[in-house]
Order: sequence, then structure tokens, then C-alpha cells
Amino acid sequence: MPSYRFFPPADRRQDEIWDYSDKTWSKAQAEKYIRNLHKHLQALADRKKQWRNLPNSLIVPPDLNIKIYFSQYERHYVFFRELSEDSIGIMSILHESMDIPVRLGNDLEKIRNNKKR
Repeated sequence: MPSYRFFPPADRRQDEIWDYSDKTWSKAQAEKYIRNLHKHLQALADRKKQWRNLPNSLIVPPDLNIKIYFSQYERHYVFFRELSEDSIGIMSILHESMDIPVRLGNDLEKIRNNKKR
């Protein structure tokens, strides 16, 4: 069965989404949102047809040398890459109100710096 894994920036963002949802609405709503986000991620891992290429306006550090895809889940954008034939890596999860080019660039830079270690 295809699977998905989180890179550290996306894992932290998932925690931030939970905290925000819990404080703003309720623990039940936070749980529902995260559970459905994970269903969306599994659907992405299962079906390449849902993958959309990263727009040219969003820059990937050249030394990462990877193809990045994205998908929208409710008001969040999920950025990911293929790790193997049956696995994707979630690189970033950003709310539509964020400065997506800047925040995505920051998250990719963190991933690049971890890769060099």
C-alpha cells in the first residue's frame, strides 16, 4: 500500500494546525481536520492523477534537484515529492493566507540544510 512520510517542517506545521484548530474551535474539530488531512495525504499517495506540478513562480533550491508537487486540502496547500514508487514525502503544509513563496522557500531551505548534515 502506498504511504506518506513527513519531513520536519511539514510535521511541525501539522502540530501548528492542530493547536490553532483546538484553540479556535475545539479539540474535536482539530481531531477531525487532522484526520481528514491524513485521508487526503493517503489519497495523494494512492493516486498520482491528483498530483499537480509546482508552479514556475515557486522556486526550489537548485541543489535539491527534485520535482515537487502540490495539492489543496480545504484552506491548506500540501507540497510533496515522490520518495519511491509507493511513497511520498510531505515537505510543507501552508495555509492559503500565508506568503506561500516565502514560507515554502524557508521550509525547503530547512530540508536542504538537514540533507547536507
